[in-house]
Amino acid sequence: MERRLLCDRMERKMEENTVRDVETGSETGGEDALVGNVNKLMVSPPGYSGAPRKGHLLFDACFESGNLGRVDYISEFEFDLFIRPDTCNPRFRVWFNFTVENVRETQRVIFNVVNFSKTKSLYRDGMSPVIKSTSRPKWQRLPAKNVYYYRCPDHRRNYVMSFAFCFDREDDVYHFAYCYPYTYSRLQHYLASLERRNLPYLQREQLGLSVQQRRLDLLTITNTEHLDPEREKKLVFLTSRVHPGESPASFICQGVIDFLVSQHPVAQILRDHVIFKIVPMLNPDGVYLGNYRCSLMGFDLNRHWQDPSPWAQPTLHAVKQLIVQMNQDPRVSLEFYIDVHAHSTMLNGFMYGNVFEDEERVQRQAVFPRLLCQNAPDFSFSNTSFNKDMVKAGTGRRFLGGLLDDTSYCYTLEVSFYSYMTAGSTAPVPYTEETYTKLGRNVARTFLDYYKLNNLIKDNRPIHIQSSEVAGNGNRKGNGVGRDAADREREKSQGVRH
Repeated sequence: MERRLLCDRMERKMEENTVRDVETGSETGGEDALVGNVNKLMVSPPGYSGAPRKGHLLFDACFESGNLGRVDYISEFEFDLFIRPDTCNPRFRVWFNFTVENVRETQRVIFNVVNFSKTKSLYRDGMSPVIKSTSRPKWQRLPAKNVYYYRCPDHRRNYVMSFAFCFDREDDVYHFAYCYPYTYSRLQHYLASLERRNLPYLQREQLGLSVQQRRLDLLTITNTEHLDPEREKKLVFLTSRVHPGESPASFICQGVIDFLVSQHPVAQILRDHVIFKIVPMLNPDGVYLGNYRCSLMGFDLNRHWQDPSPWAQPTLHAVKQLIVQMNQDPRVSLEFYIDVHAHSTMLNGFMYGNVFEDEERVQRQAVFPRLLCQNAPDFSFSNTSFNKDMVKAGTGRRFLGGLLDDTSYCYTLEVSFYSYMTAGSTAPVPYTEETYTKLGRNVARTFLDYYKLNNLIKDNRPIHIQSSEVAGNGNRKGNGVGRDAADREREKSQGVRH
């Protein structure tokens, strides 16, 4: 029923648009000028002046990470929704996150999100928004058959994502979002719970504050008692959420942290041999405000690594200062910088790396992605690429790749907003919060292979990751990601060099 209703509406809309363009010309819209979120906005039929009735929908996005700038009533069954652009930057309109209440049971609606700033989208490939409600608090994806993504003349030829939905419980508040939200407050609660465990190998510190005075957290995970003071210390630096709307990055980052602080034997060995420094949320203001790409002041922080401002981009400035300082410390070997992102047009997890003239360095840079491909069924080495596009010159990967010496490797780790394909599969598997987190655990596990520490596993104990051994993952279904002789033979055949 929803699909037929949506199809009929799309055909009618396209017919109406042809006439409207001739009669009125193109729309000179004000959606780019939207500056705030709707706040308990009751949307009633035009001309209606009585008390709100059931079915007069109440929209709200005035909450943490919320985003919905405007709602237009089209009919009893249809509403046009406008994404609020990033603060101080009208170019970016992708993330949405809002609630709907005062619904009528069995009420069927079509929501048209009408002002996306991106032309390409995974909505064309089966992606759908996520939803939860008061009585069903677990996020789930809407059926893809009820979602359409198309270019619409009615809205300055912007791309529109339309989806049909049927409300089924009058007392529920329904929550819709572009992807699974992961808020600044959620991170703070998570880090506070880690602190309360008083783990001797975990240190949390405030590296700085954002423009709006939110914490920039830095975690250090290592077993200081087992690090040889005479030997150079290997260090891995990981950052996440420089782009605030890329919420899957936070689930990956939490998966890395959960694994590294766990009692899993692989985690214990890694803590004995490596220092991990993690900045879980590089753009806390942007996350809190519900931006997609930018900071409070409208900066894409991942284009400002070359010369970040201490007052306009204080979080980036603090992280860069720390990395430069560590790079100058002769006691530390900064071997990895990994910046975690989410991708809006590709499937699977994959990496971007840098281009080098030295062929041996090129081969060495490919080692970690190849190993991760063996450990994580959703990671694609074939999607991994190495480039030096000028447009990426201000990114962490490109800037630090030029700053650090030739024993250091800088990557952008990307994961799809939507799904992944596994070997032999014929249909994409949609990501969940758990499978994003699992990819993070597999990233952490791969450092054991990279540093060739497998021989330290006691009594040849299996090293597959089980969720019961990973802190904070008691209800998860972890799959094995260990590496055996067959893996090593595959690695040789792929030309992996250490």
